[in-house]
Amino acid sequence: MAYRYRHQNQVKLGSTTVMAVALVILCCSAFLPQSAAIYWGDWGAVQYCPSGSPVVGFSLKTERPQGRDDDTALNGIAFKCLSSNIWITSSVGPWGGYGRDFICPTGTYITQCQLRVESRQGSGDDTAANNLNCKCSNNDFMNGDGTEWGGWMAFSQHCSKGICGLQTRVERSQGSGDDTALNDAKFVCC
Repeated sequence: MAYRYRHQNQVKLGSTTVMAVALVILCCSAFLPQSAAIYWGDWGAVQYCPSGSPVVGFSLKTERPQGRDDDTALNGIAFKCLSSNIWITSSVGPWGGYGRDFICPTGTYITQCQLRVESRQGSGDDTAANNLNCKCSNNDFMNGDGTEWGGWMAFSQHCSKGICGLQTRVERSQGSGDDTALNDAKFVCC
């Protein structure tokens, strides 16, 4: 079984090192990808809302913390489309269940999303993607009900006419190995 190790490593850095790191971050941040998610698994098919209608809500399929057993955290993202009142998903992992529905106020739609991703844990238990936040066109934020491991990535590109498609990268079951399920997501503008 894989086990989760949670502790902060504290490192003392000299002021020269801190300044050099700060300079690299300031200088080169424009060249960093919007998301630094984990790259395990395969991309599922891109799924679109009918007639290019925007997404107005989401629900997360999450495996809750398993104690000393293997955690996968976020397994799937479902988007609710404005037209036809249907839900779309791309690839979805097999663990956990769907939480509550997060819906933008009437007349608004989702314009951006942000993944929470845990970095590789080495000999610890990897989970990859853990949660999702989305922003509505009226600037309301909807904070997902996933798990709390990892850090928040940058928001996706702002889609002024809304997000209308979704693609997810999901790692299949590793058998007796360390499972992660959902690793990354792409959000398609209308």
